[in-house]
Amino acid sequence: MNYDVIVIGSGPGGYVAAIRCAQLGMKTAIVERYPVLGGTCLNVGCIPSKALLDSSEHYHNATHTFATHGIDVNSVKVNMAQMMKRKTEVVTDNNKGVEFLMKKNKIDVHYGHGSIVNKNTVAVAASDGATNTLQTQKIIIATGSKPIVPAAFNYDKKRVITSTEALKLESVPKSMVIIGGGVIGLELGSVYQRLGTEVHVIEYMDRIIATMDSDCSRELMKSLKNIGMQFHLRHAVTDVKPSAKKVKVVAQSRDDESKQLTMEVDYCLVAIGRRPYTDNLGLENIGITPDEKGRIPVNNHLETSVPGVYAIGDVVQGAMLAHKAEEEGVFVAEVIAGQHPHINYNLIPGVVYTWPEVAAVGYTEEQLKESGTPYKVGKFPFRALGRARASMDLDGMVKVLAHKETDEILGVHMVGARTADMIAEAVTLMEFRASAEDAARMSHAHPTYTEAMKEAALAATGNRAIHI
Repeated sequence: MNYDVIVIGSGPGGYVAAIRCAQLGMKTAIVERYPVLGGTCLNVGCIPSKALLDSSEHYHNATHTFATHGIDVNSVKVNMAQMMKRKTEVVTDNNKGVEFLMKKNKIDVHYGHGSIVNKNTVAVAASDGATNTLQTQKIIIATGSKPIVPAAFNYDKKRVITSTEALKLESVPKSMVIIGGGVIGLELGSVYQRLGTEVHVIEYMDRIIATMDSDCSRELMKSLKNIGMQFHLRHAVTDVKPSAKKVKVVAQSRDDESKQLTMEVDYCLVAIGRRPYTDNLGLENIGITPDEKGRIPVNNHLETSVPGVYAIGDVVQGAMLAHKAEEEGVFVAEVIAGQHPHINYNLIPGVVYTWPEVAAVGYTEEQLKESGTPYKVGKFPFRALGRARASMDLDGMVKVLAHKETDEILGVHMVGARTADMIAEAVTLMEFRASAEDAARMSHAHPTYTEAMKEAALAATGNRAIHI
C-alpha cells in the first residue's frame, strides 16, 4: 500500500498527527503495535490514572469531609473490583473514541510492530507472524516512552512494579514505597494513600516535583503530608529485594552515611522517570542515532537527519507530556503541508493531578534568578477565597511572576482545587504577552477559584491584592 504519511504509534501525538494530516488532504496510515489505539496515555497512563484519582478522592471525601457538609454515611468501604472495572470502562470508551476518529478521517490502521526499512518503507509485523510492507512519502515517529527501571531494582511486575501494574492492583495494599517524588509517583501514591495504604515516598532530591517552582513543591508536600503520605527526601535507594508477599527497600541518606532507611512493604512502585521507546524501530537502517538519553535528534521542524522522517512526543527532547505531543503532531502535519505553524515550548503547561492539583506555565522563580532576569512576585492563598471556603478546598496558592520593568507575565504557578483547568487562563495571557496589570484588570466571576489569579496579579503590581 502507498501512503503520503505513515505515523508509527497511536498515542496522543500519533493519532492527532494522523488526523491533522488527513484533514490536510494526505492519504494517511497509522501503525500500532498493541491491539488497541491510544498509546500509554490512554491505556496505562493519563486516563486510567485520572479515573482512579477521581474514585479515590470520592472515597476520601466520604470518609473525611462528608460529615462536615452534613452528609452522614455509614460503613463506607472500598470495592476495588468495581473501582478497577469503572477505570477499565473509561479506557475502553476512549479506545472506541479514537477508533471512531480514525474511521471518520479515513485513516488506515495497521496493527503490529512497525519498523523502518528505509525512508519510504515501513514493515508491520503482526502478532500472527505475518509481515505487511507499506510505502510512504513521509514518516512520523510517535512511539512514546517506557518507565525507567534499573536492573538493580529487580523489577518483577509483582512486588516491584511500575505505573502500569499500579493501575491494575486487585486489592488495596497495606503499605507501599514509591521511588521518585515526581508527577507519576505522587499521583498514584495519593490514590493509594486515600484508599488506606501507608505510602512512603523516597526522593533523591531535596524536594518533590523538583522541576517545578519551589513554592509549588512546598505547598503540595504539605497537603500530601496532611493525608498521611510520608516523605524521605535526599535519600538514594541502594537495594530492592522482592519476595513472594513483600519487598524490602533500602535507602541511604545523602546527608549522613551512617543513616540508612530500611522498609519492608507490600509493593515498591518505581517512578523515577521514563525513557524514549525506540526499541526495534529500525533507526539504524536510515542512519539515525539517538542521543545519550535515547532521544531522536530533530531540527526546528521536528525533522530528523533523514529528510521526510519526523519525530514527535516523548521520543524527542522536551517534557514528556501528552499535550506537548499533540501540539507537535499538529505542527509536523502542517509543516509537511507547507504551512508555517509555531510552538512556544515555554508556554506548554505542566500539571500534577493530585488533590490539590498543581499547574504551572512559564519560568519558575529559580530560573529567573539564575538568568538574572529582574522580576516581581505576587501570591494569593486559596484560603482567602470565598469559593475555596465554601468547598473546603483551602490548601494552595497562585503565584504570578512578572518582569520588574515591563510587567509582562513570565510565569504562573498554582496549587489548589481545579488549577489544572485554571492554568489555561495564564497560558492565554502569556501567549498574547499580557502584563500582570492586564490580568488584574480582567473581571473574574465571584465566587470562583480563578479569583486567585486576579488577586495574585494585583499583588504582583504593587501589593494591590484586595482580600489579604
